[in-house]
Amino acid sequence: MSDANRWLTFAGAVLVVAVLYWGRVVIVPVAVAVLLTFVLSPAVAPLQRKLGGVVAVLLVVLVTFGALGVAGWAVTTQLGSLVQQLPTYKQNVRQKIRDLRWLGQGPAMDVVQATVDDIEAEIAKGTDTGTTARPVVVEAAPVASLWGVPTAIGRWLEPLATAGLVMVLVIFMLLERQDLRNRLITLFGRRHLTITTRALDEAGRRVSRYLLVQALINLFVGICVGVGLYLIGVPYAILWAALAASLRFIPYVGPWIAAIAPIVVSLAAFEGWTRPFLVLALYVGLELFTNVVVESVFYAGAAGVSQVGLLVAVAFWTWLWGPLGLLMATPLTVCLVVVGKYVPGLEFVATMMADSVVLESDVSYYQRLLAGDDAEAAELIEKHVREDADTVYDAIIIPALNYAERDRLEGRLSSDEQRGIVEDTRDLLQDAAELPGTRPASHGAPLDGATPTIDVLGWPARGASDALALQMLGALLERTPCALEILPPPVLFAEGVRALKERGHQVVCIAHLPPSGPSTSRHLVKRLRAALPDITILVGRWAPPPFADESSALLLEAGAHHVGTTLIETREELEKLQREHSTLAAAAPDAMIQPRSAESD
Repeated sequence: MSDANRWLTFAGAVLVVAVLYWGRVVIVPVAVAVLLTFVLSPAVAPLQRKLGGVVAVLLVVLVTFGALGVAGWAVTTQLGSLVQQLPTYKQNVRQKIRDLRWLGQGPAMDVVQATVDDIEAEIAKGTDTGTTARPVVVEAAPVASLWGVPTAIGRWLEPLATAGLVMVLVIFMLLERQDLRNRLITLFGRRHLTITTRALDEAGRRVSRYLLVQALINLFVGICVGVGLYLIGVPYAILWAALAASLRFIPYVGPWIAAIAPIVVSLAAFEGWTRPFLVLALYVGLELFTNVVVESVFYAGAAGVSQVGLLVAVAFWTWLWGPLGLLMATPLTVCLVVVGKYVPGLEFVATMMADSVVLESDVSYYQRLLAGDDAEAAELIEKHVREDADTVYDAIIIPALNYAERDRLEGRLSSDEQRGIVEDTRDLLQDAAELPGTRPASHGAPLDGATPTIDVLGWPARGASDALALQMLGALLERTPCALEILPPPVLFAEGVRALKERGHQVVCIAHLPPSGPSTSRHLVKRLRAALPDITILVGRWAPPPFADESSALLLEAGAHHVGTTLIETREELEKLQREHSTLAAAAPDAMIQPRSAESD
């Protein structure tokens, strides 16, 4: 992306945020209506088939908004009663303060107590001046608004009008949800039909599931809080239950904000400390049970947003739209993540906010090696070993060696730094006790003493990376009837041929890791074939698909019998050769493995 396009994208983002902020009076009710439509759609669909579209929508909307209205009325009534009841709790509050002073006796508490006494004395001086202040009464005439409606009445009409607008929008959106979907598809154009359809389906599925499941979980929590507080005897249990159910829509901090008020009220309303501690235990136990059991079963991963990304989104939407933005932060962020996933140019949104793994395990492992963080690199290896020990080399460690070679060839990594990566990897392999065969390979013993062993000579074509890859191959061969001896790099051709002749190896395995081209290993195969026509030659071009050779034809034409792209594949080929060797040995004890023709592969 050019600098001009980056600045254009930035300007567009700023313009969108400005429109969302200045147009929040209209946009927020529409957003609330859209989210409620997502929640109510699963309830409308089955009723629509039985009762018809209009009746089903009206029934669901009236029941929903009626329940919300009754809950709001109950909460408002209890809140007003609580305000009137607060002065009666003075004696309990004073006793609690005396208890805290007794528990907190010491130099620090003495200083705090002295400071409080000084403040009380200053307040007493200010109020006892010998004169009686006459209150100034200001009587303001009712001010009419633009339409002649008194301002006091207008303050009540505004939220009622917003609620009415949301209700009407929800009704029409539920009635015409298919038509609205088709209009969006037409708006983005038929060329993007596939992307738009997938984005709408995924956004609708994620948001509907998140809001519906979260609403049910919050209802469960609210009922538990109400019943628990009623049994404990806390006043206004319905109010605290509604508060607990509502504030749980706010990620992470909402439940604990909801717990503050009933805990404070229990401290003020009850003598002693038993019941306040019971209230605290109720909230802590219920929240732990909900997070560990309920949400892990019904809700974990439903939003598809990372925890850090969600916290940032909560702060952003709260700044933009206030309390309603706080409540709608998660579903709105889910929609943004889906849009970033499918819309070109907005991929960074999905990368920053989604809960999917940003770096693959092999890339993350290599990145940790570059940063010198061997501890986290070891954790990545151990994590993969627990899932599948045999593939840890091909999935994580070999790709890291490929990445190091690529960066060296492209000048981003010096030769010394590459050697450091190799040495760190060798140390990690020796320390990881759970890896398949972590000790250096050298003439491993067969599983059964009666089973013929095939002797293999490991020949690193270039250097330390190839030798380390052969060591990993030897670890995979430890529990097989294949013995691998590795020549120390650098290997002179004459010394390698002499080792093959003197030690009686039937197979030579040349390791040459990409992305270096196959010319070196191809030249080596030609020379080996000319010097030892009967030797079986395997070539390990071990690498993940992005670095793998497009074709192995050149190496096969040069005289190689097999070219492996993974250590597992090479191990399977060696086991196949061993079985052929066993068959020949059983038929003729003096028989040797004869090289197969390249055409047979």
